Amino acid sequence: MSGSHFHSLQLSGVVADGDDAVVLSFEVPADLRNAYRFEPGQYLTLQHGDERRSYSICAAAGEAPRVGVRKVPGGQVSTWLHAHAKPGLALQVMEPQGRFGAALQHQPRHVLAVAGGSGITPILSIVKTLLANDPQAQVTLLYGNRRAATTMFKEELEDLKNRYLTRLVLHAVFSREVMDSPLHAGRLDGEKIATLLRLSGPVDQAFVCGPHAMNDDAEAALLAAGLRPEQIHIERFGLPPGVDETAPHVPQPGDASTAMVTLVRDGLTRNVPYGPQDRSILAAAARAGLEVPYSCKSGVCATCRAKVLQGSVRMDRNFALEKDELAAGFVLTCQSHPTTEHVVISFDER
Repeated sequence: MSGSHFHSLQLSGVVADGDDAVVLSFEVPADLRNAYRFEPGQYLTLQHGDERRSYSICAAAGEAPRVGVRKVPGGQVSTWLHAHAKPGLALQVMEPQGRFGAALQHQPRHVLAVAGGSGITPILSIVKTLLANDPQAQVTLLYGNRRAATTMFKEELEDLKNRYLTRLVLHAVFSREVMDSPLHAGRLDGEKIATLLRLSGPVDQAFVCGPHAMNDDAEAALLAAGLRPEQIHIERFGLPPGVDETAPHVPQPGDASTAMVTLVRDGLTRNVPYGPQDRSILAAAARAGLEVPYSCKSGVCATCRAKVLQGSVRMDRNFALEKDELAAGFVLTCQSHPTTEHVVISFDER
């Protein structure tokens, strides 16, 4: 299982994809190949200066890792990568993280994949891996974009469709292009997802990745169609509208005003005092000079995921952990506040 440390990796390839995205391929030295062996649906965290960003791996398991980076207006890291990324450039890259594709271990025979925009990156990894490794598996992919010109991996998806003619069904939906079929025109909303789901037939597992509104619509449509919550897996990126991550932290009833947090990482134990000035357990660790894994600090990426071994905490929000992880005691340290005077949290329980 991968750890949570940064290493310097060189870019082996930089390829433009669509109007506003690039695909970065990494060369992994022989002594780090085990560390960067990834599962479908995982992501890499890149560091540029003091900024960190997570990008989903878009390669099939067993291939060299690569990520798709869409240029975000005002985005410090994506803008810098688009301007400076070239073969041979060394980047600080954290080992693969994430459990989005973990349900593939159940060997589903029919997978429904729903992607919006750059949400196709982890979906592509899952779809490619499943089709290549299981000759009995079938995939129905619903992929929403504004226009064909902004569609990431358009040619690669067409190649997959041609290679797996009887096992991959692809529905491309465009919100800002005139289409012959009304079913493939407009936003990929709940009604459209429900209609396409009826056409696809029963599915064993569903993987959803896109903007928050699309994710919520897809989840509601899938539940209404009879899928159980444990069959639905959602990967979110960015914060939903109305969430202000710069708002001051306001303690809630039951929060401990002060606490001692014992953090475990790489088998080492460190006691970190938590006080009213700390926005989260992650912030308290940073104030104490302790290096712990993180990326978004917004409750979206799960890079800071850790397990509570003793005591209890409260999370402000959670867009990353599934119910089974919460039940097992995992939390997002960037959103966590002690509710007991002593808390023991381990980053080694991955």
